[in-house]
Amino acid sequence: MLLQPVETADTITPAIFKKQYYEPGKPVVIKSIARHWPAYHKWTWDYFKEVAGDKRVGIYNNNKSDAYTPVNKADDYTTFGAYIDMIRKGPAGWRIFLFNIFDHAPQLIHDFEWPEDLMKGFVKRFPMLFVGGATSVTHLHFDMDLSHIMHTQFVGKKKVLLFPYEEQYKLYRKPYEVLSLADFSHYYKHKDTPDYEKFPALKLAKGYEVTLEHGDTLFMPAGYWHHMEYIESGFAMSLRALQQGMGGKMKGAWNLIGMRNIDTLLKKTVPVWWDDLKKEKAMTAAQKAMQEAKTY
Repeated sequence: MLLQPVETADTITPAIFKKQYYEPGKPVVIKSIARHWPAYHKWTWDYFKEVAGDKRVGIYNNNKSDAYTPVNKADDYTTFGAYIDMIRKGPAGWRIFLFNIFDHAPQLIHDFEWPEDLMKGFVKRFPMLFVGGATSVTHLHFDMDLSHIMHTQFVGKKKVLLFPYEEQYKLYRKPYEVLSLADFSHYYKHKDTPDYEKFPALKLAKGYEVTLEHGDTLFMPAGYWHHMEYIESGFAMSLRALQQGMGGKMKGAWNLIGMRNIDTLLKKTVPVWWDDLKKEKAMTAAQKAMQEAKTY
């Protein structure tokens, strides 16, 4: 992989953000956005247990999905408080994603501000919490709705790997899914991860990496692939903003309504055939991307 660090800004003006990052679709970490939020100091494990500890949540392990796995199906269920107790004790490869804690504790909505000076179109019904124990992994994928994301890390550190949407074929994207065939787990620790012999096009994939810490806000442009690993148990919040153009909104709607339903139907009816076909097409597309890259 051809990686470079994500640029970091302590503060940023709306004009610079728009010109250098939003319009060209380039990620950036902004350190000042969350510092003045009440959530910066207020949101702790104990506080979350107090306001939503009794709520039932779906939790996910580190296994990648297979031919039979429905999209976003939880691997187990527990209460939010019991989950917090588990991951505070030490490494625990379990995570929660797309948890709308604000439905259960609406007062939390007053603990942060929407950064509308930087961009418009925030979907204010759906601020989402992402929680993970140390060693838990969010495998490489892109968000199906193709929204722009402001992802603010609170407790803990997290390693993030990013690729532009256009790198999808070098990343061995599975057709009709938002996932990569390759496993990037612990890529920063092991030189043979991911498996370059099996997935040689990954050597040509151009991307970014960054480690997020308390208070860091990562801007992920629409369609960006991201792989996340929790170095320490922690949580983050994502604020989503729709693309301004109709084309991006339509593509996101197709992914949610058309693509996902087709994939779910075929997983239920002909799972092995469908999975084998997708793998074959992903490998073929990657080979073509490698050949095209060598001609330039």
